[in-house]
Amino acid sequence: MNQINKLKIINDPIYGFITIPSELVFDLIEEPYFQRLRRITQMGLSNLVYPGANHTRFHHAIGCLHLMQKAVQVLLFKGVEISDEEEEALYVAILLHDIGHGPFSHAMEHSIVEGVSHEWISLQFMHELNQKFNGKLSLAIQLFQKNHDKKFLWQLLASQLDIDRLDYLKRDSFYTGVAEGNINSERIITMLNVVDNVLVVEEKGIYSIEKFLVARRLMYWQVYLHKTGLVAEQLLIKMLQRAKFLLAKGKNIQASESLLFFMKNSIDETNFSSSILEKFAQLDDYDVISAIKIWSTNEDFVLRNLCEMILNRRLLKIKLKNNPIKKQRIIDQRLRIQEAHKLSEEEASYFVFSGKTSNIAYQQDRQQILIYYKNGKIKDVSKASDQLNLRALSKPVIKHYICYPKSIN
Repeated sequence: MNQINKLKIINDPIYGFITIPSELVFDLIEEPYFQRLRRITQMGLSNLVYPGANHTRFHHAIGCLHLMQKAVQVLLFKGVEISDEEEEALYVAILLHDIGHGPFSHAMEHSIVEGVSHEWISLQFMHELNQKFNGKLSLAIQLFQKNHDKKFLWQLLASQLDIDRLDYLKRDSFYTGVAEGNINSERIITMLNVVDNVLVVEEKGIYSIEKFLVARRLMYWQVYLHKTGLVAEQLLIKMLQRAKFLLAKGKNIQASESLLFFMKNSIDETNFSSSILEKFAQLDDYDVISAIKIWSTNEDFVLRNLCEMILNRRLLKIKLKNNPIKKQRIIDQRLRIQEAHKLSEEEASYFVFSGKTSNIAYQQDRQQILIYYKNGKIKDVSKASDQLNLRALSKPVIKHYICYPKSIN
């Protein structure tokens, strides 16, 4: 066999040419676990709102790898001590940070498996790969778990100003066409430094950080928590709940072998074995899309209509309110759908339901973004800013919603 060239260059629409920094990173990219991310959309069903939002977790992971290389180069240039082993561990950890995402990313998290986060599943994948690669991922796993003396290393992976956020805001802005999220990632990275083992931003970068925080808030309301995307994701979750319910009743529900397994079995952290991980690795968006197409002709009224709504973008109406939805309003709406389609109260609950969502751009009590001044002083960004009241961005905004068929006014 011909030897594979392990110094590949990837052409990315955001950053241009991205180089693969090492043979280990190349080999990890080639792994089926990682290649699966090509079949996991980055933004769930947001393409029902923004047609261009069809990029994948694979795109995002490669973009994060590129930005991490930039961050390491900047810090090394400024005299920060990062060993060759630590450098490669950062690349491995950021590459694999989202490898545990299930179909449609966040949309179906906790639906396929119960109460298990994608971060936890990512860690299980890392452990499996670490065995295959004879312990070469051990330091990356330490960083991923925030178990390292050099705090700034894992802050690059998981903090309020981490590489993950610097890529997904810019990338999602690009693919949705929502210009408000177009942050200057490379400018922010250029302003990074380390003081007393902690990641800081030099004072020249404060305006870029302000833009980053405002962009984050706007992208959440305009994109990630857009009401159409929100109701589509809820329909996806309820569709799976209904299919599981019918399976439990002994109904014949067709789907891929891997999807059927997770629908028939209750899986959580206590029974998530290596064999379960292998089954999870077979799951991607295509399993769910195929199931939706099959179930759209199912004899069950609820399942059939939920699938048709998603397939043909005939979604439920959704109204956002500042205050909780009154129970009587939900009861009244359900009664109307029950009478119109001769449904039980339980069946009507799939089409009329309420919930809440929240948005907080900056959490002052959680790994603060620190601004470093030339005189040696360090301030939290919300106190350092003289341009915008960033304290307002650190207050959660909660919206309550009700969803119901458009035939009901």
